[in-house]
Amino acid sequence: MNASMNPGQTKVEQVKLLIDGQWVESSTTEWRDIVNPATQQVLAKVPFATKEEVDSAVAAAQRAFKTWRETPIGARMRIMLKLQALIREHSQRIAVTLSAEQGKTIADAEGDIFRGLEVVEHACSIGSLQMGEHAENVAGGVDTYTLRQPIGVCAGITPFNFPAMIPLWMFPMAIACGNTFVLKPSEQDPLSTMMLVELAVQAGVPAGVLNVVHGGKDVVDAICTHPDIKAISFVGSTEVGTHVYNLAGQHGKRVQAMMGAKNHAVVLPDANRVQALNALVGAGFGAAGQRCMATSVVVLVGAAREWLPDLKALASKLTVNAGSEPGTDVGPVISKRAKDRILGLIENGVKEGAKLELDGRGVKVPGFEEGNFVGPTLFSGVTTDMQIYTQEIFGPVLVVLEVDTLDEAIALVNRNPFGNGTGLFTQSGAAARKFQNEIDVGQVGINIPIPVPVPFFSFTGSRGSKLGDLGPYGKQVVQFYTQTKTVTSRWFDDDTVNDGVNTTIHLR
Repeated sequence: MNASMNPGQTKVEQVKLLIDGQWVESSTTEWRDIVNPATQQVLAKVPFATKEEVDSAVAAAQRAFKTWRETPIGARMRIMLKLQALIREHSQRIAVTLSAEQGKTIADAEGDIFRGLEVVEHACSIGSLQMGEHAENVAGGVDTYTLRQPIGVCAGITPFNFPAMIPLWMFPMAIACGNTFVLKPSEQDPLSTMMLVELAVQAGVPAGVLNVVHGGKDVVDAICTHPDIKAISFVGSTEVGTHVYNLAGQHGKRVQAMMGAKNHAVVLPDANRVQALNALVGAGFGAAGQRCMATSVVVLVGAAREWLPDLKALASKLTVNAGSEPGTDVGPVISKRAKDRILGLIENGVKEGAKLELDGRGVKVPGFEEGNFVGPTLFSGVTTDMQIYTQEIFGPVLVVLEVDTLDEAIALVNRNPFGNGTGLFTQSGAAARKFQNEIDVGQVGINIPIPVPVPFFSFTGSRGSKLGDLGPYGKQVVQFYTQTKTVTSRWFDDDTVNDGVNTTIHLR
């Protein structure tokens, strides 16, 4: 079985691989500590799988595909129904582990799990989602119909910031469509992911249909270049995502790569002030700013400039503490390395001339003195050439820019190379319609700070935030995980009149 998931354990366990339905102890010599970012306690050790172990996982998936693709849709649906019930039953237990290894508050960890659970629930409708099309009598006695068939072995590479939601974006829809799957969780916090994988096995996913390997770049590259993997879904940094997209594309694979972001919230002076300020602070500092859809830039338009003191006052009230502690608003960032990077960017902001309205450096949390804490940090006077604007900070840092008009705000957002998400706060329907029509960003919120769509729709980042034309979950992901076969058929009775030889392409 998999490693023990008790965050308070004293014995350090070793996380296992899942290959062909068996929990396998890796033969690797390379291991990484899984560290509680609030305490630096080592929770477990994760292996960096060998190439042979990756090959074994893919081979198991390839063998399983031969029978899984023929499994009736109803049987696949029932496994998804069982899985969603098990996730509901165990969500609180998983949330405790997720908080311990990632640093999120318990409430945010539960939200992480729930947003993934919604995709599992959507996968339960695969019988409708995977339907093809049919047209009768397109020519004399000729019918045409399409089939949406599974493509084979698929793979997923997931990030540290959503160790429950992102894996659940991937493997449930892939296997519900009739594919088999090889999952590589983040090596920084795989414990909660593995708990979900255990539940999938318990729900009845057959041996070889879902496999798990752990590791870093070597494992990622082995997945990208393996000849038997047909499609790869990636969520993570722009640097790694671009590498995955290019390398896997060179080896003939379908790839969807959801990558970096710099999400702007544009605030008009007619917006509901209390609602907008609450939304900005929650979206900017929640999860310690480590959401790919976090609001990291506020654009105050016209008289909304006057809101800056209120924004600062509200952010300063947030409580920084370990995610496991009640009342915590901002937990630690994932690692000391991440903290050092964030602190370096804050220092650069000061050097470049931005005004540090709220300084989150040097925050100390009693009882968690070794934690990777950065307090809410707020900059004003920011310009678009500063590093704190051009780079994705991925920490609890909110930068404020000011413009005079909505047109200027739209142009500012559209000049940014990223296109993941954006929001507009206003009570003007005309302004909202103009914004959603002219903005060149994949996901738009109107008085919504984090416009992540529900699973009936697809995640639709664009430009520098996305490579590949199909997004995760929703209708688009069914297209991604299937291939369309078009059948044109004509049947004859024995007494059908012979209509002669037809040497043209025309059906008659």
